[in-house]
Amino acid sequence: MADTAGALRVGTGPGRWVLLTTVLGSSMAMLDSTIVNVALPRIGEDLGADLAGLQWTVNAYMLTLAGLILLGGALGDRYGRRKVFVVGVVWFAAASLLCGLAPNATVLVLARALQGIGGALLTPGSLALIQASFHRDDRARAVGLWSGLGGIGAAIGPFLGGWLVDGPGWRWAFLLNVPLAALCVPVALRHVPESKDPQAHGRFDVLGAVLAALALGLVTYALIEAPGLGISSPVVIGCAVLGVLVAAAFLYVERTRTDPMMPLTLFASRQFTAINVVTLCVYAAFSGFFFLAALQLQVVAGYSALQAGTAMLPTTVLMLFLSARSGELAQRIGPRLPLTVGPLLCAAGMLLMLRVGEGASYVRDVLPAVVVMGMGMVTLVAPLTATVLASVDTGRAGLASGINNAAARAAGLVAVAALPLLAGMGPEAYRSAAEFGATFRRAMPMCAGVLVLGALIALATVRDPQGGEEAAEAECRTHCGLTSPPLEPDHEPGEGHRLP
Repeated sequence: MADTAGALRVGTGPGRWVLLTTVLGSSMAMLDSTIVNVALPRIGEDLGADLAGLQWTVNAYMLTLAGLILLGGALGDRYGRRKVFVVGVVWFAAASLLCGLAPNATVLVLARALQGIGGALLTPGSLALIQASFHRDDRARAVGLWSGLGGIGAAIGPFLGGWLVDGPGWRWAFLLNVPLAALCVPVALRHVPESKDPQAHGRFDVLGAVLAALALGLVTYALIEAPGLGISSPVVIGCAVLGVLVAAAFLYVERTRTDPMMPLTLFASRQFTAINVVTLCVYAAFSGFFFLAALQLQVVAGYSALQAGTAMLPTTVLMLFLSARSGELAQRIGPRLPLTVGPLLCAAGMLLMLRVGEGASYVRDVLPAVVVMGMGMVTLVAPLTATVLASVDTGRAGLASGINNAAARAAGLVAVAALPLLAGMGPEAYRSAAEFGATFRRAMPMCAGVLVLGALIALATVRDPQGGEEAAEAECRTHCGLTSPPLEPDHEPGEGHRLP
């Protein structure tokens, strides 16, 4: 295959193949996450799991994903983004098969952790392939299409999961990934150009990856087990303190290593730092919301799994028709306004979910919340992704994607672990409509508050790339150690610098 790095156009056949491949791969992970949320009540019933077991079913995946995703991005930059992406897709499918065959909750949780390793390989590679393959003038639109179509995978997941859970069974929520991988792999090998960072060198930061995963695991364990063991339990306190100490050790290792997987100098760029802080707020709220909303609709409102999944379909329609345009709009007006308005709309949608209780009407109670939530996601997701990539050198696309994804997954991991504790949910809360409904009403304002915090941070810290692009690029290169040129220059001779 001829070298087409940085030359593809969205409207061409090769460009469509790249988009198809990356969307298929990332949608496997997206679908799986959202399908699992809808399937949780049935999984708990069939496998005899309490609330902590359901939390671990979600968090075992996010734990390995968040801890290893930076290493996955580095592997792609070094050995080839397409190659590592394909390995991740195959690994993810194999782990999904094990999830579908799991005889008990313990095996399911372990298989979910293996899934996270596959996700850590394929997730950063999908976005990095887009950034490295498309022409600079088409990158914003390509990222918008990727975000929108990938978001559709996340949104359609509850509907598909509900149909599977009520029909052939929850195990098919995992087995579905096998045919998707069988389609994705040959298309990637035939139609996607290989790309890598020619400056990538040195040893891989395996110690950093282990410390990151261990820190997240210890903190998560403390948060999930606190309701059952008691917040003053020596085990809970010990794990929490040890988790903080391991996190400090991780930061020390990343600061002192020659080739860290997460170079702390990247955060000297104010734009990169700001967008990752916003990501922490947004995805903590999203993960907490989707984890609890699927249970609320089934346990309290009395919806079937299919009805609960179908309730989220309006977000699918909104993401399908508006995400690409949202990315283009953010490119014209700058990211600050979308990253401020989007979280506020999502917060309003979460507060509207407080109307959803026993016997809730879909049209009167659920639909308004879902539509407002969907409009917030449309406004937010594509600009968030594009701004992350625009704040770094193109050659570091895999690294930037990995850090931002790690931030999102770590935020979701902690939120799913902490929110039931903060809302006062007991180990058997999801088996009682009255108890779960009361704690859900306490949890939604917490999620909305985190989104409002993210909006305020975006308003105060995110800069629009107007009039100061060259200074922003110089700042990033000076502080982040980015001395090599991008794969393709972002400006022509005589023109001002244009961020992609």
